[in-house]
Amino acid sequence: MCGIVAAYGDIDPDKCERMLARINHRGPDDSGRVQLERAWLGHQRLSIMDVTGGKQPIADETESAYVVGNGEIYNHEDIRDTLSEVRFATDSDTESAFRLVLRDGSAALYEVRGMFALAMAHTDGHGVVARDPIGIKPLYWARLGGVTLFASELRAFDEEDQPKVEAFPPGYVWSPGLPGAAGASGATGMAHVADGSMVRFADAVPVQVRPARYAPDKSWDEAVLSQVRMVLSDSVRRHMMSDVPVGVFLSGGLDSAIVAAVAAKVADAKGERLPTFAVGTEGSADLLAARAVAEYLGTEHHEIIPTAEDLEEALDEAVTVIEHFDPALVRSAVPNLLLAREAVKHVKVVLTGEGADELFAGYSYVHEDPAFSTPDALQAELVRSIETLHELNLQRCDRTTMNYGLEARVPFLDATVMEEMLAIPAEWKLMGEGRTEKQLLREAFQDMVLDDILWRGKEQFGDGSGAGEVLAELVEKEKAKEGAQGAEAPVVEDGWDLRSDEEIAYYRTWFRTFSGVKPNQTLGAFATA
Repeated sequence: MCGIVAAYGDIDPDKCERMLARINHRGPDDSGRVQLERAWLGHQRLSIMDVTGGKQPIADETESAYVVGNGEIYNHEDIRDTLSEVRFATDSDTESAFRLVLRDGSAALYEVRGMFALAMAHTDGHGVVARDPIGIKPLYWARLGGVTLFASELRAFDEEDQPKVEAFPPGYVWSPGLPGAAGASGATGMAHVADGSMVRFADAVPVQVRPARYAPDKSWDEAVLSQVRMVLSDSVRRHMMSDVPVGVFLSGGLDSAIVAAVAAKVADAKGERLPTFAVGTEGSADLLAARAVAEYLGTEHHEIIPTAEDLEEALDEAVTVIEHFDPALVRSAVPNLLLAREAVKHVKVVLTGEGADELFAGYSYVHEDPAFSTPDALQAELVRSIETLHELNLQRCDRTTMNYGLEARVPFLDATVMEEMLAIPAEWKLMGEGRTEKQLLREAFQDMVLDDILWRGKEQFGDGSGAGEVLAELVEKEKAKEGAQGAEAPVVEDGWDLRSDEEIAYYRTWFRTFSGVKPNQTLGAFATA
């Protein structure tokens, strides 16, 4: 996990250095850069794999091709096995993807499994920029005519470049044009280099599991439960790949408890004790539930019991940190910020339960709205929610943790897990006939998770954490501070109509840092505010 900046075309090294400096929080361990004739690559490193030897940019043996990367490649060892002819310079997972693309071209990105944003450049003018299919790792770009810029966060871009910034689409690969030949737009020289070309290399949801499959029976059998358990457990094991300590965020709910249960077994097999982290006011339901999970699993548990001042500080900085003003997203950033600030004192990597609700229909609205009462309609909504994660929950998850130089990993969004879980008949995920939400997932792990947690209902942070009343007061305070109570909503150019006083308040905070950024080009929003 790191922060990257890349530029192709007419290079301004001072601009590139400014951009890299603005995201140094993403990689406080080291910094590196390389400038070629028509490309510049910069890297802020959070050392997780090959701590001593994995400094970036990484070069090939002729020092004519270079790569910087953000994220983790979970099948990097398998990739290395297919590249027996290559003499690797490091044990970095990023180098595995780099060498594969050098050998086979950008089509090989389909074989890369993980969360990543990669930028490669060659002295002959060739290059590759790619983002993982789900968009777990962030990437933005700005096409400025003579140069195309890339960065891990919105804040990296100079103010005058902000209007041109767009979210780089997940599952796509971009390559710069080569000087000496005009492109499709007729551009030549550096303009053609900067124009480049782009193509999709993978979908967030594979096409074969996008439509709903009808259930062969009214309910599932032990073979289905065993497959769910095996696939998810294998994913957690892969996501614990690290040369530094790994922990788990415990929310007190089902999804993080499942991740912790598997991770605790993996840690125990190594003779280690799994660190876990939870947040809530003293005696709150979430804190007590997380504590029960930790005691049951025997983890090294850490609790954050925030004061009103802690919550206010987290809410105040949440908008700028997550680079977003959607109210639900801002409020949900509060526990992540508090957890990350504590966890980074003990680990460099944490696993979370993100993605389980999208795979197993865990949100109440899909069961309450008749529009999703058929298998086909429910499956379509699950696919839609997964495809928008990169601009909502995954953005919040990435920014809140990386604000403190902490890497968050999401085992439920592993490519194999996605394909297997979305192949499960959608009607088995619907409530009714004695089923609660996520019944199948609960049954799959009933021998690994405490019964009280296994059947506990879903709560929003604030309800279960005991911080709801304090947060409500802070939201009112925030609205008053920004003059948003009953105020006429600002006109958001290239965005959506602001939907509440709370969103107006957060937007005004966001606008002070990102005034030139166009929300429709960079952000998403939940259906309601």
